[in-house]
Amino acid sequence: MSQVVDTTRTYYDSTDADQFYFHIWGGEDIHIGLYEEGETDTRAASRRTVKAMADQLSHLPAGSRILDIGSGYGGSGRYLIKEHGFEVTSLNLSEVQNERNRAANVKEGVADKHEVVAGNFEEIPFADETFDAVWSQDAILHSGDRFRVFQEVDRVLKPGGGFIFTDPMQKHNADPEALAPVLQRIHLASMGSFETYDEYRNKLGWEEVSVDDLTPQLVQHYTAVRANLKERRGTLAGEVSEAYIDNMIQGLSHWIVAGGARLLAWGILHYRKA
Repeated sequence: MSQVVDTTRTYYDSTDADQFYFHIWGGEDIHIGLYEEGETDTRAASRRTVKAMADQLSHLPAGSRILDIGSGYGGSGRYLIKEHGFEVTSLNLSEVQNERNRAANVKEGVADKHEVVAGNFEEIPFADETFDAVWSQDAILHSGDRFRVFQEVDRVLKPGGGFIFTDPMQKHNADPEALAPVLQRIHLASMGSFETYDEYRNKLGWEEVSVDDLTPQLVQHYTAVRANLKERRGTLAGEVSEAYIDNMIQGLSHWIVAGGARLLAWGILHYRKA
């Protein structure tokens, strides 16, 4: 496991992070959303992203096996089970998030279709050619070796299987110094990019199914999260430390500024293994 991944696990297991992401960021779906004009409802927007991605897998028959890497609280997996009849395995570092995921699966009656595994997407703990599709939302940036993640996805995908994912990225050849406030928060020297991920696709011999550049949604999402955090700050007293809230507001502002300066990118990418 890379140091970056280990640092990420420690962060998401913290009480402050868990309370913030569960209550403010979006609860079930802690991912960047697809917003309608003027919208600030992160939960509705995040669920819209899940639906848009899931629609691209609608050709798969019920019972298909889907692996969600970096699955957070598992909302996407439950959607895939309920709406498409898939069987889902959630692979996620944080046991705090995993416990919330398991509890929600029991509550919603899908525990028999939704396996939750503590693990690392740089070393996916499953046999070769196990899954019909691999899914990921805004998680790959937390790897210190992103090509290794792609190699692991390639290994566990069945031939013809799809890899559909989103990820906060940087614009190709963006100035690292200008990006420094964002990069420091995720303990990385760089992020992925549309061009970098296309290079990985070529190396692995995958087909491009679709690539949707939805970059403006990134700024809208971080702006909405920051506004919601400021508005609900008082309700978090005793649940999230004041220092964490102050640091998060500052960090969200760095993402918004970098996005406004066109240093960042985001979208839905869908590749297919040969």
